[in-house]
This record gives sequence, structure tokens and C-alpha cells, in this order.
Amino acid sequence: MADQKQSGFSKFVNSKILPPVMKFVNTKAIVALQNGMIYTLPFIIIGSIFLILGNIPIKSVADAINASGWGAIFNQAYTTTFSVMSLWASIGIAYIYVKNEGYEPLAPGLTSCAAFLMLQTLSIASPVKTALTSGIQNGMSAKEFSAAIATLPKAVQTYIEQPVGGVFNITWLGGDGMIAAIIIGLLVGWIYSAIVKKGWTIKLPSQVPPAVSNQFTAMIPAGIILIASMLIYGAFNLFAHTDFLQWTYNTIQTPLQGISDSFGGALAIGFLVPFFWFFGVHGGLIVGSLAGPMLQANSFDNAQLYKAGKLTIAQGAHVVTNEFYNNFINLTGSGITIGLIIFILVAAKSAQLKSIGKLELVPGIFNINEPFLFGLPIVMNPFLALPFFLTPLVVAASTYFVIKTGIIPPLNGFAAPWTTPAIISGFLIGGWKMAIWQACTLLISTAIYWPFAKKYDNVLVKREAAKAAKEGSTTNA
Repeated sequence: MADQKQSGFSKFVNSKILPPVMKFVNTKAIVALQNGMIYTLPFIIIGSIFLILGNIPIKSVADAINASGWGAIFNQAYTTTFSVMSLWASIGIAYIYVKNEGYEPLAPGLTSCAAFLMLQTLSIASPVKTALTSGIQNGMSAKEFSAAIATLPKAVQTYIEQPVGGVFNITWLGGDGMIAAIIIGLLVGWIYSAIVKKGWTIKLPSQVPPAVSNQFTAMIPAGIILIASMLIYGAFNLFAHTDFLQWTYNTIQTPLQGISDSFGGALAIGFLVPFFWFFGVHGGLIVGSLAGPMLQANSFDNAQLYKAGKLTIAQGAHVVTNEFYNNFINLTGSGITIGLIIFILVAAKSAQLKSIGKLELVPGIFNINEPFLFGLPIVMNPFLALPFFLTPLVVAASTYFVIKTGIIPPLNGFAAPWTTPAIISGFLIGGWKMAIWQACTLLISTAIYWPFAKKYDNVLVKREAAKAAKEGSTTNA
């Protein structure tokens, strides 16, 4: 009966849920988003190293690094890699979109970059005003601050209020500009491809080298896109007194980051990854494509707080970040299957589990568990469905709790590669307390998987014994 119910539910999922999900995941926009965001990873990972080097969590070492001048050098390297992730995303997404349409992709990638920069105000608040505003945080109320400024000569007030122009605002090049970068990258890729398909391009004789002709081909679509970007910037500036990136951040990105960073968001991510994997669909690919940009933006915010020495929940640090996803929800692979490995190594009796366990041990250490998913298998296996779904949910909920309540500090924004072994990755992304907690999650996984794995192992032992008896009787006959 249980198998029939499972079969009926599986048929429902495979016929009603997965087809529209896969259709959505395979759309041009989602493919471009997923593959385009990959271009940010080298800069995020390398930039994370510079972040840690410039902010060693040992005061005497940090002071020595800053005194030597290397702190400023590491900060420069971090700012031009990790801190401009949205710029890389805007280029990569448009590049992949147009490349998948079969056209030369570099020009639209650069066009997207230009549009991304054009749609933001090229100025920053006066550093004098920024410095004075800190007085509000030091006990002066906003009203008192405004009154104090009003007593100054008019020329001084003007100087204080005057923004610095002709500069890029690093805020928008980093995580805060991520949703705008995605929108711009997708729109540029789509519009550019549509224009080229229409044939609205400058065509040169075939004798002209491709390196030259490709640039003339790009001139009209790039020109149309950039003129449109200019008009959009002008409209926001004149009528809304803001710019497209600020508007996008306030109206779209902030609410989405809030959802991704909520307890419900953590549970949803923790459930959906193994849910899709159970039916043989790459859960990490689906969930990562949708939630990844927000989680990366959360990581960026935490990295900025860590750099400023303000990495606390009270100062606005996020709980659910990209590292929360990679190094907790997907620890040792989707479903956090380390507990299954431990059971097999310690107590398994069936030949099937023992043989697969030997194959999975080394990959599992590096967070790769496809041998389990398809070789054991876990996919469509009713005996292991409950622990496969339950373990990430328990780990997500408990990790959210210990960070939110301050038992362990928030994740510092360091982008440990997803293949980094457990405990090592915990130390890198949050220090020794995070490493200890990561070790605790391995124990949680073991405790949840053990009774289910034991029952499944007993079933396999009986099957193997029956098979051996049958083969023996056949041989004797």
C-alpha cells in the first residue's frame, strides 16, 4: 500500500509539478541567469580571500597588517573583485543570452555593462556630510544635527551638501545592485538578439575581417539600447528624483532579500533542494538559479559588515546567505547525506550499501553525493525519502536559530568553494564557533539517517539472502 501511494504521488509530481518547473528552468532567461552568474564566482572567491587577509580576526595580527600598509592593499583587491559582483553579473548574463542565440556575445556583454553604469547616478554623497552625519550615531538626534548645520554660513552648508560627481558608487556595483544587474543583463540580451534577428545591422563585405565586421554589426543594436538607457535615466532623474538602480533596490531587491533571509525562506530552500533531487531533477540547479542572486547579495552585505567590524544581527547582518546554502543546507551534498555514509561505514551489513559507501566516502567529504543519489539510489527510494527531506530542514532551522539568537556569529561573507570539506569550510565562513556547529550538523545528519538506513539495510540483507538462496538452488538443480 505504501509503495502504491508513493508511486501515485510520484506520478503526480512527475506529471503535474516537474514539467512546468522544468519548462520554466529551461527558458532562455533562466539559463542566461544561471550560466551568466557563474562568471562572478572567480571574482567572489578570490575577493573573499582578500577580505579575510585584510580582516584577520586576531587584533594583534590585524593591527600589524594595517600598520604595514597591506591592509589598504588587500582592501583595494577586495573592492575591485568581490565588491563589483553586480557589474560582472550584468556582463555575464547578457553575454550568455546572446551567445545562446548564436550571435557574437562580447559586444552585448559590454553594452550591458555600459547600460548598467548609465542607469545609476554617477555621484556619491559628500564625504564631509557623511562624516558629520556620524554625529547622529554618537548621541545627536537628527533634529539636533539639522539645527546645528543650519547655524553654519550658507557657503559652508552648500559645501557640506555638495555631492562628489563623476564617480561610480561602489554600493551599486556590489550586492545592492544585483537585481538591477539581472534585469539589465536579461533585457539587453533579449533586445540585442531581437534587433540582430530583424537584420537591423550594418553589413560589411565578406572580405572584411570578422573582428572588424562584428563591431559594425553591434553598432546599431548597441546604439538603440544605450539611447534607451539614457532616456530611462533621464526620466527617473527628472520625474522621480532617483535612478533606476536605487528604485530597483527599494522596490524589488529589498523585499526579496527579506524573504530569502527569513526563517520561512531558509526552510523553503532546505526543502526544495532535496525535493527536486528525489525525483531525479537537479534541485541545486533549480533553487540556485532562483535564490542564488539574493543569497549572494546577502553574503555581500555580511562581507561589508565584517570588513567594518559590525558583523552582528543588531547591525543588520543576514542569517541566510549563499554560504548558509552551500555549507549547511547542501553540506556533504544535497540531503546532507554524511549520516548515511557514517552508518554504512559503522553498521551496514548488506553488500549493496557497503559497496556504494566505499565509492561515496571520498566524494562525500568534498560535498559530492551523486553516487548515493543515483547509485544507492536515494532518488525515488521510499525508504530514504523522509531523512533525505528532513535532515536539511532540521539543519536549516537549527542553524537559523543559533545565528539569529547570537549563539554563533553570522556568516562573514567569505565564499568558501562548495567543495570545501565540512568543518574547514565552517572555520573559513564563520570562525571556530561555526566550525564546531558544522560538526554538530554532521551528528544531526547521522542521528536522523541512522534508523532509516538501518531498516533499509535489513531489507537489502534479506533480498541478498533470498537471491543467494535462489541462485544456490538453481545451481544444485
